[in-house]
Amino acid sequence: MENKNIFLVEDDENFGSVLKSYLEMNDFKVTWTKDGAKAVQNFGEHKFDICILDIMLPNVDGFSIAKKIKELNPDIPTIFLTAKTLKEDIVEGFKLGADDYITKPFDSEVLLYKIKAIIKRNQISGSDTKIFTIGNYEFDSDLRILSINDDQVKLSPKESELLKMLCLYENKVLDREKALTEIWGEDGYFTARSMDVYITKLRKYLKNDPSIEIENIHGSGFILKVESSK
Repeated sequence: MENKNIFLVEDDENFGSVLKSYLEMNDFKVTWTKDGAKAVQNFGEHKFDICILDIMLPNVDGFSIAKKIKELNPDIPTIFLTAKTLKEDIVEGFKLGADDYITKPFDSEVLLYKIKAIIKRNQISGSDTKIFTIGNYEFDSDLRILSINDDQVKLSPKESELLKMLCLYENKVLDREKALTEIWGEDGYFTARSMDVYITKLRKYLKNDPSIEIENIHGSGFILKVESSK
């Protein structure tokens, strides 16, 4: 885990300095940007393993930065830091592909745990080369490519992990708590909302085959249903 590179965007001088020092004491390399307007340029100059973005920044907000960063590297894990607790903002962050959303003030040790869990998860995901057939689709969980006929889409690491778990439990209930714990590292409100967003995305990706359905089993989890062609 040591020597992983973190891209930190935080305009608060004192908080940013303390957080940078804390992460460096825990064997991370940290590139700290205080000005949101320079964040995308600074991100493009180096290779990072994870981004930590404050949402409320001068000149440009963290959401706008995240959109541009995802254009440069769609697979980069992202954690948002914010003092805002509005549900709409939380959902917006997850729609942009956030891996987590932490409300200030928070325990730095908790953030450290989340960073390590996300990086470890991304290292594990795709380590197995496995091809799944889902109706008329083919899913390469190693390359994270979902294809049908001549059309294909590259899934994000989390989308791929979730679809892989659904495939492994095809026509059986995938327990919500199990999926949250294995993919997000915890079973909480924010992570549950994040998973709901990803389920919606997967349904959209699979919509071209009417024999496929991801059903929500209230209070339990989800089922990837694939009707037999026989």
